[in-house]
Amino acid sequence: MALKKRKRVTKLANESKKYPRLTLDQALDMVISGKRAEGCRDRTLKDYAKMWRYFTEWLLLHYDVEFIDEVTTEMIRNYVNYMKYDKRKYSGHKFIDADKQEIGLADTTININLRTLRAIFNHLQREELLEVNPMEKVKLLRQDIDLTNCFTDEEVKALLQQPNLRDFVGFRDFVAMNVLLDSGLRIQELLSLRAGDIDFKSRFITIHGDKSKNRKPRLVPISTHAAKLLLQLINENQAHFKTDRIFLSSYGEPLSANHFNKRLKYYAEKAGIEGKKVTAHVYRHTWAKNMILNGCDPFTLQKIGGWADIRTMRRYIQMDISEMRRSHDDYSPLTKLRRTR
Repeated sequence: MALKKRKRVTKLANESKKYPRLTLDQALDMVISGKRAEGCRDRTLKDYAKMWRYFTEWLLLHYDVEFIDEVTTEMIRNYVNYMKYDKRKYSGHKFIDADKQEIGLADTTININLRTLRAIFNHLQREELLEVNPMEKVKLLRQDIDLTNCFTDEEVKALLQQPNLRDFVGFRDFVAMNVLLDSGLRIQELLSLRAGDIDFKSRFITIHGDKSKNRKPRLVPISTHAAKLLLQLINENQAHFKTDRIFLSSYGEPLSANHFNKRLKYYAEKAGIEGKKVTAHVYRHTWAKNMILNGCDPFTLQKIGGWADIRTMRRYIQMDISEMRRSHDDYSPLTKLRRTR
């Protein structure tokens, strides 16, 4: 009698790919863990957690959702509508009375939220933790280009007249404002400067990779005037504090970006500047625009400013009507031909 041949199992009964079911909290934990392994900075990871908390708190109020694969494109689009038309600005803020604020977030703020959500869902899909990406069909809001995001020459002069140069804080702010307008540094790059980062002989500031936004080190040239002011501030610091940091509070502590932006806003109010959002970033816009107007070529500007993509830089150098008129009159081919007749 022949023996019965045994059947060998070679395939799974269910060949379809298995995806783990993650809760909303577990999904965030996986993303944070993965992004930390990729080298993302703590500030970026905190932003991921904050934006995700905003989204999931709203989600759980309006939908019966437990797992990440239950989130749909429609839910995210409804969240966009909520942010644009129903969410009150600064809702839940510790120190700001939200009841006195406007309803509806700015398009820029909404897009920041959407970019963060896109990064989270993209990571989950790329790591095969999620089969369908609900952010795939969600587009960012269209935004009008702001042509008023720079200071005029008159406004710059008025701003620089506001700090009290006989006061430590006033002189510190005056130096910082001058350096921003001279170098185009980002606010964190400015506030993290140490005395050893500046070569006063060659007049170059070294921005180290761990302080740069794109993690690439670069050299930033400064003028003789800015170098002189920085040296004066360093000498003043050494008379009072035992640290090589340059921009300090009156107690010798590192200056925070939030506090410094408040100082800039205070000076703008004193100077009578209205209708403009005043931050250190506007100083960077002003620097970039004036560098181009004064004849700097775009590729040199890109290298000094530390932009990885020249398309990003283009947003910083929007021209207003008067500048467009002057440039056209100076460089129009027809005007040149008529002058040579």
